[in-house]
Amino acid sequence: MISFNRFHSFIALGLSAGLLLASCGDKKGTTTAKTPETKAAEAPATTPSGKIAYVNLDTLEVRYEYFKLRKAEFEKKTAAMEAEVEKMAQGLQNEYAAFQKKAQAGTLTQAEGEAGQKKLAAMQQNIESRRQSLGGQLMKEQDAFNKELQQRLDNYLVKYNADKGYDFILSYVKGGNILFANKALDITEEVIKGMNAEDSAKPADAAK
Repeated sequence: MISFNRFHSFIALGLSAGLLLASCGDKKGTTTAKTPETKAAEAPATTPSGKIAYVNLDTLEVRYEYFKLRKAEFEKKTAAMEAEVEKMAQGLQNEYAAFQKKAQAGTLTQAEGEAGQKKLAAMQQNIESRRQSLGGQLMKEQDAFNKELQQRLDNYLVKYNADKGYDFILSYVKGGNILFANKALDITEEVIKGMNAEDSAKPADAAK
């Protein structure tokens, strides 16, 4: 399944997930409960010809314009989420520093000290909750996009193969399950060119 394979430093703040081009060979993917999906086109059954081709997903990542556009959008959104959590963390750090300064100066009463500790703990919990919420939101959007991108490729390959007659069109990624691929079987450039042209012919809103 096509997917993003890395987050930015937002992950280091407590998330764990995978983004950008993993293998497209695993069709199980991750399902989202109660989310209606448009079924991808299916190729009609034909007499086997023994013809095989493959699409290099590493190249698709670099050359498919729609993928690059959405990748940039995800990077921008991730950066904004990271900045929000960082700002909250900085506020906690400032509050802690002020609390420590008063404690060291001996100007805090016992009640003030306890109230200050509760406030700091609540701020920390709020940061963690917000981080988890933003991370879950981002992962949900990424999962939806991964499925959409997979469907776009599946649908295009059905149309592409209508007059090509391939029995199998495999996915190839460096370090994946396929250890060697004959370049003569590589149809990546044709597929990328066709998908980009197809998107260009659509209205801007429809392309998204």
